[in-house]
Amino acid sequence: MIGKFESNKDLIQELTSSGAKHIGNIAGIITGTVSEVTREIGEWITDAIEMNEAAAAARKDTADHRDLDRDDQVTVPEAEPSVSEAPAFLDAEVVEPEGEQPR
Repeated sequence: MIGKFESNKDLIQELTSSGAKHIGNIAGIITGTVSEVTREIGEWITDAIEMNEAAAAARKDTADHRDLDRDDQVTVPEAEPSVSEAPAFLDAEVVEPEGEQPR
């Protein structure tokens, strides 16, 4: 039979081992969670930076496009309208066909 001292020693050994495993599992969960949260925050900040850069590029493109539009606006004098002497209608002679009669 085992003595009281050895029984208590085995109990303490088992509790310590079990506690260490559970604390290790909890630490792993916390480490993984912190890692995932950090990654998500980093990706969120990266998205914000990319959106800011895209907005700046769009503003620059818009400004460049406006500058090009201003450069393309060359004042061209309007041509004088030409006056046509063509009649509003044509006067034609109607000629009846010779030969077969309409059916």
